[in-house]
Amino acid sequence: MSIKHPIIAVTGSSGAGTTTVMKSFQHIFRREGIKAQTVEGDSFHRYDRKTMREKMKQAEAAGNRHLSHFGPDNNLFAELEALFRTYGESGRGKVRRYLHDAGEAEPYKQEPGTFTPWEDIASGTDLMFYEGLHGGYVGPDADVARHVDLLVGVVPIINLEWIQKLHRDKSLRGYSQEAVVDTILRRMPDYVNYIVPQFSRTHVNFQRVPTVDTSNPFIAADIPSADESMVVIRFANPKGIDFPYLLSMLHDSWMSRPNNIVVPGGKMGLAMQLIFTPMILRLMDLKKRA
Repeated sequence: MSIKHPIIAVTGSSGAGTTTVMKSFQHIFRREGIKAQTVEGDSFHRYDRKTMREKMKQAEAAGNRHLSHFGPDNNLFAELEALFRTYGESGRGKVRRYLHDAGEAEPYKQEPGTFTPWEDIASGTDLMFYEGLHGGYVGPDADVARHVDLLVGVVPIINLEWIQKLHRDKSLRGYSQEAVVDTILRRMPDYVNYIVPQFSRTHVNFQRVPTVDTSNPFIAADIPSADESMVVIRFANPKGIDFPYLLSMLHDSWMSRPNNIVVPGGKMGLAMQLIFTPMILRLMDLKKRA
């Protein structure tokens, strides 16, 4: 953790909705005039798309059907921790981008599924903002979580997460139903061992729970809308959280436990604004005082 160069990380599985959360933070940064250095979790994958496919084929030939982007073999966790440590100490470091599709790749004149070259972080940023799979990772090779000042988990219940992933990968990335299901099954051991434990280290968790039937996520015709869900927000340390204020601003919400508040799905964005704006301003105040 760092007072002078704070780090915020949003962590969640593929299809969890971390990109939506990222937009809420961007609204806060823009409104409060905060210059944030964004780090994409995918940029710390070890292999580009072509190489990863080759590695998966080799693993399957050797009897391993569970090689995935969720595990340590295919990610640069030591390098991610080094970036967080270096940024916390000096506000410096090197970042790159992973180019998911043709639209992202075209400005760089590269193929989709490749990485841009490593570049120095621009000077004068107020904080670092990470969004990806492993912002709270802890393992024998790296302890990423210890460098994060505000760690946020985005965790839809598993059936909803699968529905969101199925629809995203099929409609936006052109994958078949069978290919997406195969990916879900292949990732399951790494999901259990490396993704789930992070949510016990977060400062705040957002878990979206649908209020419609999602018993069979593999035949769902559409993604449950925000109005067809509730969001459970859990605070690791509720001290200093103004729950009466949140309840008054977030209509039809209630507290299910002393550190849990439940809000309508359509209020998730507003809840994030209300919860994280004072937290971020507190980080900026400590930065100025330092």
